[in-house]
Amino acid sequence: MRSLPLPLALTARLSPVVVLAAAGWALSSGPLAAPQAAEHKPAQEKTENRSASAPSTSTVSKAYSAAPAPCESVAKKTIESLVPGAKTAGKEIPSTDSELRRTCSWNALKGYDYRWLDVSYEVMESDEAAQKSYEAHLDKKGGGGAVPGLGDSAYSVVNLTTEDKQETREGVVIARASNALVTINYNGSDFESKKAPSTDTINKGAIKAAKEAVAALESDKG
Repeated sequence: MRSLPLPLALTARLSPVVVLAAAGWALSSGPLAAPQAAEHKPAQEKTENRSASAPSTSTVSKAYSAAPAPCESVAKKTIESLVPGAKTAGKEIPSTDSELRRTCSWNALKGYDYRWLDVSYEVMESDEAAQKSYEAHLDKKGGGGAVPGLGDSAYSVVNLTTEDKQETREGVVIARASNALVTINYNGSDFESKKAPSTDTINKGAIKAAKEAVAALESDKG
């Protein structure tokens, strides 16, 4: 087989996946807004005074307290289908907080066909914080559309880029399930034809991985 130089963008993606950790998790949201101070009204009765001075016992209910193992979130047969030639065990990206943020990556060049898949989890403090982060991600994406029946809300978008006449098509799916976000990045290129896989192929592949990743999150709930 003749050796073909990879475009610069894809060469960077095939370098040690530690480089991807910072980029992959640049999607994390900003700090949560501080809770509003309790409003105190003038007491008219002693019972009201006691109630107003009593400490609050309310807590934020969270469906998820930790991210599941991302490299176990997608079935082996799905990895074999989406990333032919990749090691199905995947490679987990180092995280600054592995309880709340975890990512697994698979990539392979089989013949002239290249594929890359990332599955990322981020667990946040509340449903509201996760929704705010989800909406912020959507503001950065153009085109695409909703994915019905995936988590509480989900969105997919597919983009085509060309470098040195080599096409690469990437699909991104972002799903919110309660206080957690699941992000899928799936892309591919054909170095012989210099064409990218079809939009339908990439979009369906990303959504399939997203459905399995969200199911893994929900089964790990506790």
